[in-house]
Amino acid sequence: MAGLKGLTRQYTRFFNKTLFFSIALLSVSQFNFGFDLTAFTTTQAMDSFERQFGEYNAEENAWVLGDDFLALLNGLPFLGFFFGLQFGSWASSRWGRRHLMFSISVCGIITAIVTVTSCSRGQILAGRILNYYYAGLELAVVPVFQSEIAPKQVRGLVVESFSFMHYFGGLIMSLICLGTSNLEGNKQWQIPFGLFCLVPLVIATGVYMMPELLMKGREEDAMIALIKLRAGCFTKEEKGTNWRRTWITCCVNILLQLTGNTFASRYGTIYVKSLKFRGINPFHMTIINQLVEVMGVVSSMCLIDRWGRRPMLLCGGAIQIVMLLAMGFLDVPETTPGLQQGILATFTIFGAGLSSGWSPVVHILTSEIPTSRLRDMTNRTAAGLGLCVGLATTFMTPYIKTKMGFVFGSGAIAATVFAYFYVPECKGRTLEEIDQLFINKVSILSSYSICNSNGNKNSDNKKNDNKKNDNKKNDNKKNNNKNSDNKKNDNSSSNELSHRH
Repeated sequence: MAGLKGLTRQYTRFFNKTLFFSIALLSVSQFNFGFDLTAFTTTQAMDSFERQFGEYNAEENAWVLGDDFLALLNGLPFLGFFFGLQFGSWASSRWGRRHLMFSISVCGIITAIVTVTSCSRGQILAGRILNYYYAGLELAVVPVFQSEIAPKQVRGLVVESFSFMHYFGGLIMSLICLGTSNLEGNKQWQIPFGLFCLVPLVIATGVYMMPELLMKGREEDAMIALIKLRAGCFTKEEKGTNWRRTWITCCVNILLQLTGNTFASRYGTIYVKSLKFRGINPFHMTIINQLVEVMGVVSSMCLIDRWGRRPMLLCGGAIQIVMLLAMGFLDVPETTPGLQQGILATFTIFGAGLSSGWSPVVHILTSEIPTSRLRDMTNRTAAGLGLCVGLATTFMTPYIKTKMGFVFGSGAIAATVFAYFYVPECKGRTLEEIDQLFINKVSILSSYSICNSNGNKNSDNKKNDNKKNDNKKNDNKKNNNKNSDNKKNDNSSSNELSHRH
């Protein structure tokens, strides 16, 4: 308990009430992204959803959505995500973060209405595209806003709360879908979609209680807002830029999509259902996978500011490589119950590696590596390229069912190699220190060793300070003992004089 209290104090001392409220509200907004995404992923495996939007297959004697419609349902929304990201990044830098957050909330409420009232394929596609437009707006604002207001000592933890709420929202929605899957009729999928409006209402109510940092031509007001948020933890204005920083940011966003991120997030439930494994409820399996992913991102939040960004990428990537390749070898045309169990196990462990490594850390790197002057532009460019690759992999996934492990396993290998040779270590550095890292062209491996040596120096300095304090205490004790001895001698001498008199 003492260790837990010490760890809690280590982080909470960097937060005041205003900063905590602002970060919590921003994290809640991301809750809806995981909430909504899991609703679409899970409901498309429900019988009533297949009856409403699918086609009857006489051979299988069942209603099915079909590979073509699945590809459209999971691929077309990327267009909305792309345009939401581009517009959100431009609008937030022009009009401020708070105004855009309020507009995003209004968009989320409209999206919920369109989706829950869907009765045709066209309307459900339109609702999902609007939903992803809403998610793109959020991605353009939330991580950047979080990195701007967070002290350097907890910046990794704060930005990673974005990913934690994403996975946590998905877990809650999985539980809701498990409950509604037993209902009759369209209530199975309409209730989850109807809950989309709750989080936007909360954000719209509280967004104007947060200070606004982006104030062009109002430096004094921006400094007052920063004082309210940062409680004395300030950084200087960053200067300079480097094409290398944009290149690294774009590459990590692209490689994230090649490691199986879209496969796990958009086809997870329906993939488990397609295995037709007796005794396994795909909705139960989705909840188990969501729990594992939440535990993965929580462990990453605890370690990201201790171990650093590079170790989390390399460890998570290694887990993904092993599990995806194992899935590829196990997923043969004629699977046995034993092979199916192996596939389910590798899929779950793969999710743990993804949620503790690449999925959350990419958001941190995207907010740390670009210069402040180009952060919005770099963010929307990198995320836009990542979305293009994600769109391609989403359309491709239904047609490579037995080769997914090898395809995404190769992508995970490429991502891990890139992280080792090109991604710098930003742990514990201010944004201006990261700027100097690129200006001085410090090598990638040197950046990691410098970071560790700084940590060791700090610990050595603390030890030396403690030793000095102990020496001071000992000297004080000796002086006190000498003073007490002198007082005793003085008292004895005075007593002798009194007796003589």
